[in-house]
Amino acid sequence: MTADLIAFVLLLAVTAYTCAGGTDYGAGFWDLTSGGAERGKRPRWLIDHAMAPVWEVNNVWLIFIFVIMWTGFPVFFQTVFSAMWVPLALAAVGMVLRGAGFAFRKASRRIAGQRLFGTLFAVSSLVTPFFLGAAAGGIASGRVALGTEASARAWSNPTSLVFGLLAIATTAFLGAVFLSGDARRFDAPDLVDHFRGRALGALAVVAVLAVVALFVTRTDAPHVWHGLTHGMGLVFVLLAAAATFATAWLLLRPPGTWVRVTAVGVVAAAVLAWGMAQRPYLIPTSLTVAEAAGAPSTLTWLAFVTLVALVIVAPAVALLYWLDTHGELESLTDADLRRGGTERGESADGS
Repeated sequence: MTADLIAFVLLLAVTAYTCAGGTDYGAGFWDLTSGGAERGKRPRWLIDHAMAPVWEVNNVWLIFIFVIMWTGFPVFFQTVFSAMWVPLALAAVGMVLRGAGFAFRKASRRIAGQRLFGTLFAVSSLVTPFFLGAAAGGIASGRVALGTEASARAWSNPTSLVFGLLAIATTAFLGAVFLSGDARRFDAPDLVDHFRGRALGALAVVAVLAVVALFVTRTDAPHVWHGLTHGMGLVFVLLAAAATFATAWLLLRPPGTWVRVTAVGVVAAAVLAWGMAQRPYLIPTSLTVAEAAGAPSTLTWLAFVTLVALVIVAPAVALLYWLDTHGELESLTDADLRRGGTERGESADGS
């Protein structure tokens, strides 16, 4: 019972990272495809301003995933990281280079430096979700088992390829939806339409790839396919489909806030459908939740610590997102900093 609860918490953490982190990766995708320096100037300006307050906090959910995996399911952690260290290492390198590129592009004063770091940020925003998706595809197709040695077969197969492409398309979709809302907040109507159109296009690609994934998993990952077409897996597939239609309808109407909710619903329902489809396995069909679980006392303490962590972290993250979406976390410009320095100087003179 405790192992099942911890496994469900792990699935929720994966869902949270996919939705929150996916939005940031999607911003990088649109940064890459914005065009040249002049054409892409305004979209990149919006991306910088929209991401700056919250882009680091999304990795909180990734930390949750790692801690729950290695503490609650050490056999699962060992198996996945032994067989999948290549794609996971490439994803980790992408995360580091992506963060460095985003930070140094803003700090760089030279055009050449801005272009270099901007390219690094944008390309890494594609590399990371693709390899994370490819690793997930290797797990879903059951190509990873206890004792499996690292090989390209584990993550370069039909399911891994489709999952990797679906991860990129999903992040692009979420990024465009959220950037459209940010453009409305920054009073940039041209960018609202710019990203709404791209959100619709990305949603269409996600829908097509989701259908392709069903056909691919039927032969390449039969256990997952059966789970997606029966029981709770099917319920979440239908929820994802309903959210897809709702999001498309809202994107065709005047901009509003509900489109973000339905967009997150599309992605969250899809991830939950995958998790439910794998039951009772963590790795179909070789490692069940019960077989991978740690000692009962460890699981009990992990459940307690996770609860405490969520009580502390979740409200803080929710507050941060609320402040960001309500424009309370605008980054300071050079003019703001100069004005602040002048005010402090005048205050000192007056005293």
